[in-house]
Amino acid sequence: MNNNNTELVQVRDLAMEERVEEEEEEELPESAMRIQPWTKQITLRGIIASTIIGSIYSVIQMKMNLTTGINPNLNVSAALLAYVFIQAWTKIIKKLGFVSVPFTRQENTMIQTCSVACYSIALGGGLGSYLLGMDKKTYELAGVGTVGNTSDSYKKLEIGWMIGYLLVVCFIGLFVLVPLRKVLIVDYKLTFPTGMATAVLINGFHGKNDKKARKQVKGFLKFFSYSFSWAFFQWFYTGKQDCGFQQFPTFGLKAWKQTYVFFLLAEYIDNPLKVSDRNTFYQILLWCRFYFDFSLTYVGTGMICPHIVNISLLLGAILSWGVMWPLIAKLKGEWFPADISESSMKSLNGYKVFISIALLLGDGLYNFVKILYFTLSSVHERFKRKNLSPDISAAGVRQKKKSEDVKCDEAFVRERIPMWIGGVGYLALGTIAVIMIPLIFHEIRWYWVILAYLFAPSLAFCNAYGSGLTDINMAYNYGKVGLFMMAALAGKEHGVIAGLAGCGLIKSVVNISCILMQDFKTGHLTLTSPKTMFLSQAIGTALGCVIGPLCFFLFYNAFDIGNPNGEFKAPYALIYRNMAILSVQGVSALPQHCLQLCYGFFAFAVAINLVKDLSPEKIGKWMPLPMAMAVPFLIGGYFGIDMCIGSLVVFVWHKLNSKNAKVMVPAVASGLICGEGLWILPASILALARVAPPICMKFLAS
Repeated sequence: MNNNNTELVQVRDLAMEERVEEEEEEELPESAMRIQPWTKQITLRGIIASTIIGSIYSVIQMKMNLTTGINPNLNVSAALLAYVFIQAWTKIIKKLGFVSVPFTRQENTMIQTCSVACYSIALGGGLGSYLLGMDKKTYELAGVGTVGNTSDSYKKLEIGWMIGYLLVVCFIGLFVLVPLRKVLIVDYKLTFPTGMATAVLINGFHGKNDKKARKQVKGFLKFFSYSFSWAFFQWFYTGKQDCGFQQFPTFGLKAWKQTYVFFLLAEYIDNPLKVSDRNTFYQILLWCRFYFDFSLTYVGTGMICPHIVNISLLLGAILSWGVMWPLIAKLKGEWFPADISESSMKSLNGYKVFISIALLLGDGLYNFVKILYFTLSSVHERFKRKNLSPDISAAGVRQKKKSEDVKCDEAFVRERIPMWIGGVGYLALGTIAVIMIPLIFHEIRWYWVILAYLFAPSLAFCNAYGSGLTDINMAYNYGKVGLFMMAALAGKEHGVIAGLAGCGLIKSVVNISCILMQDFKTGHLTLTSPKTMFLSQAIGTALGCVIGPLCFFLFYNAFDIGNPNGEFKAPYALIYRNMAILSVQGVSALPQHCLQLCYGFFAFAVAINLVKDLSPEKIGKWMPLPMAMAVPFLIGGYFGIDMCIGSLVVFVWHKLNSKNAKVMVPAVASGLICGEGLWILPASILALARVAPPICMKFLAS
């Protein structure tokens, strides 16, 4: 669930409110409004800050990728942390007796852009999904001997080829939409809500009244320290597996051991599964553990995510682990063989994986078609209006704009990037990819890469335009187009690896180009040069292609990644691999009756979206999100409780003091996420050094 619009509920109102307040303020002094040349907007301290912030957020995003796959949008948080870092830097330099250059909104934007580009590789580079899906453990989890999952359809994960692959497929995304930046930002005036919210926050930091900025910084630092200290304290009690506060039986030991909802049913309904032995009944319910695991990272994530996302997660956990899996487990020996491993795709695990895939595909396909329709309709209407009104001059349009918008447009257009850079860059890097990709993956033919990059620009434009309208980045869905295409071309023998690698070819171009357009919108509103934005994005991408794999191997070597019973389940690795198997094998990969269930849940996902879009807002806003429901289908519902607690905190806070909540929720949530997330770094180093916590705290019945 990469790159959703999780910030909008908390941030958009704040952004609009601050923008109105800024318009009401007096004009800033001329010196404050003077724009530095783009060469001075990129600073050494800015690159250092970007590297540190990008590394911190890469670790955080990698942890989320490898545990649940739920990733909040941290663009606003990155802008806040950039402000905190440089302000601290400036104070230290002054105390040492040195003179520091002023910290401008352009430098703040540059740091935010570079750091976001850096951690976006850890988030969207496939390290926790399609690249991890190539390793031997995921191959074994998908079922050894399964048709399509051949004995040589895995690849040893090594840092060398992974960095090379990311450099090849990610950098090309920087050039694909550069010639169209003026069309998307100035001519079409697309909002790109996340980019706009980030810009308003940065402008607020550097405006005349910085009271809110100081308040947010103070709140961020306070909750960052609380979160880090709590994570450090918890570590001492996790000496062995299933130890520590993460295993605290919030709702009692029975609820901790089995599905809480079905435990209640068992108490008040006469054995709904008709199991004669109640102990056997509890064994059936062993997998799902409903409890609060004291993860402040996911409490903070829940504060940023819209309420409906968190409710959907909990609903998905109850529906799957509370109802469906116990019922299907009872049919062991009838629907699937009783003598095969539970991790086999022909056992209960197959239902978990493929039903979650059906929900993801149903929701993704619906939104893909919807956004594509709106994109094409909007483009058609713009061309139609242009043809009907050819006599409207640029001066006439300019007069209708506010002077502030004209100033932004002029600064954005004046610092133009030559169009030939986009074309030459795309062709040059595309040629390198055509040579390098088949060398890294012998399963892929060079002309397949050419075919992928012929389609990529049109897909990138559709995605960027749709994101500008809706703030939804659909790169993961466009990536599945590459997966299915490459897997089908390669066939059963080599289709899995080819499909997973092909997914990255398309997804990386579409994702990176969309992120760049979001950042161009931020730069447009903060009067930051497009050249600065482009170069910052390139620096951040280069850093991310190295830092992302390093963070991945930090986890890969320190923890048991991919263990379905451990903390780092890496759910999307198995999901992507099975999508590749499905594309080469067909429905024979599914266990008995799984296809019918997949049809039902695919239709359910489409139907829920239709009801949401066609119903009045007061009804539609309560419709669950199928993509959010799909995640706990595979990994359980424990983190959904954490995120719902975050939602509850925000709800109560808004009831008590709505104005204060709008200002402080993003800062507090960012502090909670960053504090515990940063502790992962020393925890990983201790694990690599074989330093175990001294205490194991467990909870047993008396």
